[in-house]
Amino acid sequence: MTAMTADSRKNTSGGRPRFYRIATVIGILLCVALIPLLAVNITLIAKSFIHPEEVPDFMGYKPFIVLSGSMEPAVMTGDLVITQEVDPASLQAGDVIAYRYGDSSIITHRIREVTQKDGLRAFITKGDANNVDDNVMPTEDLVEGRLRWTVPGLGNAAMFLQTPGGLLLAAGSPVLLFILIDTLRRRRADKTEQKKSSLLEEELARVKQQLASAEPPAGEGEGGENIS
Repeated sequence: MTAMTADSRKNTSGGRPRFYRIATVIGILLCVALIPLLAVNITLIAKSFIHPEEVPDFMGYKPFIVLSGSMEPAVMTGDLVITQEVDPASLQAGDVIAYRYGDSSIITHRIREVTQKDGLRAFITKGDANNVDDNVMPTEDLVEGRLRWTVPGLGNAAMFLQTPGGLLLAAGSPVLLFILIDTLRRRRADKTEQKKSSLLEEELARVKQQLASAEPPAGEGEGGENIS
């Protein structure tokens, strides 16, 4: 009986295909990225309903979507800016701050000068792209935070994630991805199993053929002496 060749064993051996490993890594990375974003987004939405008079935050950080070009080129329209709550006494000229203006507006501009107003620290601010100072002088109690990071273009995506469709997409994408990966894995496993079966059948047929060729022809064998 002939043993299976090394190539046959290699072809019939198990193991995850390379594409499955790559797809799994991509799925994990997407989950790592989407799940925290979803948690932050839900927290911000919940806080906005619980305290509608306050700007919602996540552990002291507050994201704002830039809707105008007053801070270009440092901050572009559609960017997402993330500010951090700080001690107003630490603010100085050159810092970019987000402050409340009116009932629902947030302005993100650069401090040009620190002064006093009604016994509080106040700030003369101006957008980098503007020719004149802002027509209001925010006091320290109106400051929401100091700019920490700017994420180009993410503001538009963040607005979409706050919609029901965006939340559904963020929550469902990892699940759909894993379903797709599992479907592809199963199809690949079926093909591998079919290939293994085919190779085994070929090997069995080869062994049968070798056994058949090794048998003596019919009619041959030890003959006896004729007695007359």
